[in-house]
Amino acid sequence: MKRKYRSRWQPLEKVRSLVFVGLMFCVGPAMAQQPQLPTIALTADIYVIEAEVADTPATREIGLMWRKFMPQGAGMLFLFDRSATHCMWMKNTLIPLSVAFIDERGRIVNIADMQPQTEISHCASRPARYALEMNLGWFKRRGIAAGALIGGLERFSAAGH
Repeated sequence: MKRKYRSRWQPLEKVRSLVFVGLMFCVGPAMAQQPQLPTIALTADIYVIEAEVADTPATREIGLMWRKFMPQGAGMLFLFDRSATHCMWMKNTLIPLSVAFIDERGRIVNIADMQPQTEISHCASRPARYALEMNLGWFKRRGIAAGALIGGLERFSAAGH
């Protein structure tokens, strides 16, 4: 009678496989929700911002959810299909943010500070085409307020976005 070979490590391999499957079940959805987004260099006064671009319904919905850190000078630009009084919220967003709502000409309409993991709506005070999320207080610490021009957005107007 032929005997099946059984490694002494086989039970450990099964446990490792189960742990991996469990981790992917818990962590996988959050990782899957973080697509690699294109980036763009924007300017605000003398400051350069490296912004990820969320320009589809899916990427705008996910935004900065689940992230634990955002480097200084980095942000996320939400590009909307049309100007409107768009609103933002912080569901499943772990870092405090400031959002600047920006009109079609690139001028900041208003800025709102947002706290993590809340569902409070923060809205543009008048029609805006873009929203730029930065670390909490980024705009204020640099003296950037409503009326300031954000450079680099003109390429979206020219591209017909």
